[in-house]
Amino acid sequence: MSARRRVDLQQAREKLPNAMREAVAGFAAHLADVRRRSEHTVRAYTGDIVSLLDHAFRAGARGVGDLDLEMLRGWLAQLRRAGVARATVARRAAAARTFTSWAQRTGLAEEDAGIRLGVPRVRRTAPTVLRTEQATDLVETPVTDESALGLRDRAVLELLYASGIRVSELCGLNIADIDAGRRLLRVIGKGDKERKVPYGVPAQDALDDYLAAGRLHLRGDADEPALFLGARGGRLHPTIVRRIVRGAALAAGLAHTTPHGVRHSTATHMLEGGADLRSVQELLGHATISTTQIYTHVSAERLREAFTQAHPRA
Repeated sequence: MSARRRVDLQQAREKLPNAMREAVAGFAAHLADVRRRSEHTVRAYTGDIVSLLDHAFRAGARGVGDLDLEMLRGWLAQLRRAGVARATVARRAAAARTFTSWAQRTGLAEEDAGIRLGVPRVRRTAPTVLRTEQATDLVETPVTDESALGLRDRAVLELLYASGIRVSELCGLNIADIDAGRRLLRVIGKGDKERKVPYGVPAQDALDDYLAAGRLHLRGDADEPALFLGARGGRLHPTIVRRIVRGAALAAGLAHTTPHGVRHSTATHMLEGGADLRSVQELLGHATISTTQIYTHVSAERLREAFTQAHPRA
């Protein structure tokens, strides 16, 4: 969320009637405490609902119970006219439906105004992934830097690619979550769901080096449980991880790469190496296998490219 949008939403929220502001706060608490959504998701959904209620207020609504289907559709139409991306409109529609359902259950509205609200269909595109040799270049780029931060960065890159975990999951790891004997991570994913994720020998070697000679120099608070630490000794922030990946990609001569791109690469390389779809689903922590199936399309497309380049009658 841009700083400008954040300011606009804050101003819009302050202008809402008390009942609407209280509903926004209650919904945010529900997402965080009951649905166990991430801080990022709570912030995004809350912003969406402030935008919706601001539109509804301008249309004459004075409470959540005044929301109707026409207001919801008008809000989405306004977003589309403003040039908001189709995927973003779809997410905001989903946020609105979640909110109106919650409002009915909690007695703020007699009816669920969003139950008949259609969500725009979004064409799912295949993610961009690194090739195997590119992934190797990425994780081995900082190997010559033996400083505390260099050892940390190498361990971060190795573990991201080895496990395919999300950047938020990596930053949430504690030392106690590492089972070095079996090379397993205890990962807390979306919805507070726990899963065990394996990782390989190179990642273990990088972790060993970081824990033996890197983390000790970064640790500010002796009681800090976080596995990965920032320069000031606190838990490593996802923004820094994105910067680490971006810097390593640049040093390796690769195109712009993100932690999620590394996750895509892990899944694709697993499938290309013969892993079954269910295993990759479990590794990534996907709630449904349909989310994982996109990687089969990636592998098929890469096979088509290889066929076109290599087969004499392609």
